[in-house]
Amino acid sequence: MRKAFSLVLMAVMLIGMLAACGPKRDVEQSKQANQGTTENAQKPEKLVVWVNDDEKQKQALKDIFQKYTEKTGIKIEMVAVSMLDQTKKLALDGPAGKGPDVFYQPHDRIGDIVLQGLADPIDLGDAKGEYSPTAIEAVTYDGQTYGVPTVVETYGVFYNKNLVSEAPKTIDDLMKIAKEKTNAAKDQYGFLMEAENFYFVYPFFAGYGGYVFKNENGKYDTSDIGLANEGAVKGAELVQSWFQNGYIPKEVTNDVMNGLFTKGNVAVAITGPWNIASYKEALGDKLATAPLPVLENGEHPKSFVGVKTWMLSAYSQHKEWAVDFMKFVTNEENSLHYYEVAGEMPANEKALTNEKITNDPLIAGFAEQIQYGEPMPNVPEMSQVWDPMGNAVQFIAKGDDPKAVLNEAVKTIQDKIAASGAGK
Repeated sequence: MRKAFSLVLMAVMLIGMLAACGPKRDVEQSKQANQGTTENAQKPEKLVVWVNDDEKQKQALKDIFQKYTEKTGIKIEMVAVSMLDQTKKLALDGPAGKGPDVFYQPHDRIGDIVLQGLADPIDLGDAKGEYSPTAIEAVTYDGQTYGVPTVVETYGVFYNKNLVSEAPKTIDDLMKIAKEKTNAAKDQYGFLMEAENFYFVYPFFAGYGGYVFKNENGKYDTSDIGLANEGAVKGAELVQSWFQNGYIPKEVTNDVMNGLFTKGNVAVAITGPWNIASYKEALGDKLATAPLPVLENGEHPKSFVGVKTWMLSAYSQHKEWAVDFMKFVTNEENSLHYYEVAGEMPANEKALTNEKITNDPLIAGFAEQIQYGEPMPNVPEMSQVWDPMGNAVQFIAKGDDPKAVLNEAVKTIQDKIAASGAGK
């Protein structure tokens, strides 16, 4: 898992968009269309659900969807569409009556989706407490819940027990490993990560007090950017030191890091649980995971948390049943089945803390890191952050002054937000 748009402004924009590209709807009526239960709602013959086009995910969902059909008698028509392509397709298919009732998205797209009028808010009722607070924060936009969280993910530490006996608990531990285990001439490294990628280095900015947009009670102030404050600069100086000390080679890529780690040439790598399968195949029981090491100020680095979420199409004619379906798919039992088949950590709190996950030594480190992380901002302005900060981190890696580079990056972000018309 944020704001500069008021509810009034959003309502005006949504009405204008919908008048131009789809059926006119009363915004407040739409917001309340799914507030009740299925008790007085006509049961549809089927629900159309767009799922991400991934084989393991589809297999897990096929099993769960069948259970829902057996329970309710409602057929689920599963349509595979890459989640990164779904919103563009929905904008075309929705007004034509060919879209889904439910679709699947990364949470950081929610702001754009809402402003396009493609999704309606959801009243989870008592079920809201069943999900990780971080996941709920991630799917909340302007005080409304716009998704039913399914998956949470963040990054953490992998380590090779052939090279280090235990995980680095502090940043000093990590630096000691980097110093003792690095021999660049032999392609051997104590510590590697994609340190020129803002997504991965952000925790070290945030752990010292940096932030993307000021967050007050779930509301983002996008005019208040904390990526060049004292804490962000301190984090950038730490990252720069890794390159200056020769611990991390410049321009190390994900493929290079993965190749070296699976060869047994890297003691500690910071990356995500999506690498578990390939790392485990290479290292077997010598592979272990842990949360990110604590900084010298005693703070845990605040990694970005991503949430994948089911969303309710604004064009659905079966909103109450669509919400019922989403709750069913993400209950504890089905979340655990999804985890076991698709290998992704559930957003359902009971499932996430179930012994099947907490006793899995390779997942446990990431599950713990989730509690220290923060959702990527889901406001549209976030799209203006990535390129300037990506460039900034590359300049920092090359030795440019961190404070000057970050000040310039923030100015660029502000200019891009202003030019886009957002943040007003």
